[in-house]
Amino acid sequence: MTQKNFTIGVLATIAGVNVETIRFYQRRSLLAQPVKPFKGIRRYTECDVQRVRFIKQGQKLGFSLDEIMELLSLEDGQQCREAKEMAQRKLILIRERIESLRTMETTLSNLVESCTGNTDSVSCPIIHALLETSA
Repeated sequence: MTQKNFTIGVLATIAGVNVETIRFYQRRSLLAQPVKPFKGIRRYTECDVQRVRFIKQGQKLGFSLDEIMELLSLEDGQQCREAKEMAQRKLILIRERIESLRTMETTLSNLVESCTGNTDSVSCPIIHALLETSA
């Protein structure tokens, strides 16, 4: 089976990112920059495509680039326990954010509802509530 080689532009297109994203990942040491042959252009492989997709998927799951770097260091598949612990910590943070967002939603919904029933054109319940909490 022949190994496919891609230019940076083709790599970006296949991986679903732009060229600057590839360069950014290289500066952050998330993706290696291939050696440039004399009078040639750098070539990337399918492994590079998979690595970029791994990074993007990690970001979609809420992992920071530093956390993704740590996950990439575990990519040989032998440190499943460490990867699981990282994922569990991230899951706890996400659940806390969801709870916070639910609280925000309830509060804002109540404020909007109180505004709907407000007949006082001088005092807006939303502005009043925000002023109270900022004091």
